[in-house]
Order: sequence, then C-alpha cells, then structure tokens
Amino acid sequence: MLLEPTAIARLATDIASEKQAIDIVILDVRASCSFSDYFVVCTGESERQLEAIWDAILDGLKAQGEAPLHKEGASDSGWMLADYGAVVVHIFAPDEREYYQLEQLWQDAVQVLRIQ
Repeated sequence: MLLEPTAIARLATDIASEKQAIDIVILDVRASCSFSDYFVVCTGESERQLEAIWDAILDGLKAQGEAPLHKEGASDSGWMLADYGAVVVHIFAPDEREYYQLEQLWQDAVQVLRIQ
C-alpha cells in the first residue's frame, strides 16, 4: 500500500463526487471491524453511472499505485465492491443501498465525511 488508508478513502470519495455519485460517506470502522479501517459508501442512479464511478475509482487509485485485493459485483447487480484492505469501497444503486443499509449495520462507526 503506497497511500495511507485515509488518503485512499478521501481519493475514492473525491472521484465518486466528480462522477456525480450521491450520498457519499466515509465510515471509520476501526473500532468495530477487524478486516478494514474505512468504508466508502456511495450511490449511483443508473447502471451506466455505477460503471462510471467504478471505473473512475479503480483507475484513479491505480494511478496512485493502489490495486484492489478483491473486486466483486457488477452494475446490473446494484452493488459493486472494491477491497483495498484497509479501505472497502461500496458503490450501490439506490434500491440496494436501502435494502442493505450498511450505515445502519455499522452504526457504531464514526462518520468521517458525508457529501449529499
């Protein structure tokens, strides 16, 4: 890992914002999660936008020397995940974000940033 976890989370957030993602949140899950330090959660309003956010985050972090340890999901599933170890990026369609309610599941997490 070349970047600090906070820098990865902030860069992913900045990129998502540039791609017009909505309700972007950085959660500090260090106190309640053993496998990651931060979650970045955001929503795209269409499959095309989900793909654009996904591609831009992967490309932007790759340009900084960061590659995900694991990726899963597809735009048609409504949930795409990129695991950078200390940071996990979740990109949701609106219905899937409402259904899974990660912020509720990790309600003990500290909200570092929210862009609405």
